[in-house]
Amino acid sequence: MTAQFNLGLLYQDGKGVEQDFASAVKWYQKAAEQDHITAQFNLGLLYQDGKGIRQNKTNAKEWYGRACDGGLQLGCDSYRELNEQGY
Repeated sequence: MTAQFNLGLLYQDGKGVEQDFASAVKWYQKAAEQDHITAQFNLGLLYQDGKGIRQNKTNAKEWYGRACDGGLQLGCDSYRELNEQGY
């Protein structure tokens, strides 16, 4: 799970590999489904910004919520912001 998250980071940042948001989504998704909290948050960010995947703020809010439930304050803050925007 941590290795999957790390691969997501490398692809998102383009460190050691060509930047590829779609690959970042793929690896974050794998880690997030195994309850990696930061992967859940980062996946939310990619959904919110439409990077590597079609923009979908409802899905972003769902992933932020899971990160929040796992104890990540940034997830809670981002969830609240999208909730206030009506998502």
